[in-house]
Amino acid sequence: MNSNSDITILKVGGSAVTDKSAAAGSAKTDEMERIAQEIAGFSGKLVIVHGAGSYGHVYAKQYGLDKGFHEEGFLKTHDSVRELNEMVVKTLRAQGIPAVPMNPLSFSLCEDGRLVFLYTDQIAEMLKHGLVPVLHGDVCMDTKRGACILSGDQSLPYVAAALSAKRVGLGSATDGVLDSNGRTIPKITPKSFDSVKQHIGGSAGTDVTGGMLGKVSEILELAKKAGIESRIFNANTPGSVAAYLKGDAIGTLIFQDE
Repeated sequence: MNSNSDITILKVGGSAVTDKSAAAGSAKTDEMERIAQEIAGFSGKLVIVHGAGSYGHVYAKQYGLDKGFHEEGFLKTHDSVRELNEMVVKTLRAQGIPAVPMNPLSFSLCEDGRLVFLYTDQIAEMLKHGLVPVLHGDVCMDTKRGACILSGDQSLPYVAAALSAKRVGLGSATDGVLDSNGRTIPKITPKSFDSVKQHIGGSAGTDVTGGMLGKVSEILELAKKAGIESRIFNANTPGSVAAYLKGDAIGTLIFQDE
């Protein structure tokens, strides 16, 4: 990892800005606005990735897009997540953040459900000029299945590694990674993962991307391969996004073994 990198990647989970248990297209606009206000206080280089929540997962599940191509489902899902992305970008802009909408469908490719390429040079150039790229969970062309779901949990570590990001934050709807008793697990490393993974749950509401266990698995790989640390915290707790961006030790820290 480039130790001189000062790039932060922030994932705002779909559960933080939409009601995943509701019908397609149920946004939490008040939460979206509060999170944008907290982000506005940050002056460093920032890439935002937001989840699809009720905007994408409902259609993706209905049309089986985690298993293969379906034209109507593909189009409906992409239009829905793009609508959410436009809403997030508009909310960020209202707080003076120079947010730029980015639809991963247009510059990424998967193979058998796994991301194999996502073009990041334009993201690096945007950051040089003070812009804030905003990616999201999306449908993606897949060389084996025809199409698949490219979750923010896959694109986030890919972008973080490609840009040699300094740190990654995942704002979810829980106080970090919780054990079977609902307590926050303070730290997870590749060595400790086996002993805690049986306590980590899936997702409340409709989700085709693996829930919390999927998130932890993806960013553990990032820690192992790129040495980049991540924190999972509750984005719905007022002040938590600002606290993370400030560098406070909140939620669950996921890092390479010392």
